[in-house]
Amino acid sequence: MFALTSGHGRTAIAGVRGRLAPASGGYVLPRWLRKPARAFSRFVSGEIEAPPYTMTMLAAAVVGSFSLYGAVLGGHMPTVIQAVTARTGFAIDEIRVSGNRETSEIDIFDRVGLDGWTSLVGFDVQDARDRIASLPWVDEASVRKIYPSTLEVKIVEREPFAIWQQGSRLSLIETDGRTIAPLSGARYRALPLVVGVGAEEPAAGFVAKVAAYPDLAARVRGYVRVSERRWDLRLENGMTVKLPERGEDDALRDLLALDHRYGLLSRDIETVDMRFADRLVVKLTPDAATAREAALKERLGKNYRPAERRI
Repeated sequence: MFALTSGHGRTAIAGVRGRLAPASGGYVLPRWLRKPARAFSRFVSGEIEAPPYTMTMLAAAVVGSFSLYGAVLGGHMPTVIQAVTARTGFAIDEIRVSGNRETSEIDIFDRVGLDGWTSLVGFDVQDARDRIASLPWVDEASVRKIYPSTLEVKIVEREPFAIWQQGSRLSLIETDGRTIAPLSGARYRALPLVVGVGAEEPAAGFVAKVAAYPDLAARVRGYVRVSERRWDLRLENGMTVKLPERGEDDALRDLLALDHRYGLLSRDIETVDMRFADRLVVKLTPDAATAREAALKERLGKNYRPAERRI
């Protein structure tokens, strides 16, 4: 048995406050346990009558405690928190999206991953941010909770630099050559067109070189990578300028000098071949070649020889 002490018999308990101490016939309870022990003693003796439904409430408390313990042990607490808080006013019912031009809001909503009863309290913003950032046009994404029921999504989209053609496939690329998405519609048709395998990575540097000569850049309609070693320029009039593998800057300056002096880029020429350091090779268009042969034949008369015999 345990003996409860009051103001009497203080000598027996001197110096033992807050801890058990031996007393005649038992132990002395700590001060904080005395009132609960008295109440329990009266309840057992029948002096205190239990309120109605006490056993029901105790049973519910026990079941609830075991359920909570099982949820924690089984890793289901996030689901429980989601279910409870979503039904107490924290269910997400609004998503505010900003910064998107090419990315549809439907795709963003799909990546957020709401089910109609998703709670803002237990919602994982980092996971949602990573899913949104995986969309083709998204460069950066931020997701912020605004209590009690709103999500704010802000994105920064990637900037296309050029159109990259591989066979019949057209894709938008960034300055570092990374592919953004297939080209669709006419919105970006004015971007530079780079063509060929391996053209996407060095394209930005080469296009910048040509841009240093505005008169030439205005005529270019395509930048063609040849054998992943050198470039051809396709001009708006159908002419092809074949540049050397090395010394591109010198070749571009020489090309413009020839154009200013002879109007080279405005003539009926199919190809200007600048790959050779000691000569420039020009190939006329079929119509220009036919007209030239006719003029030579008329001027030379009997001394005329066809082009294939002049080689």
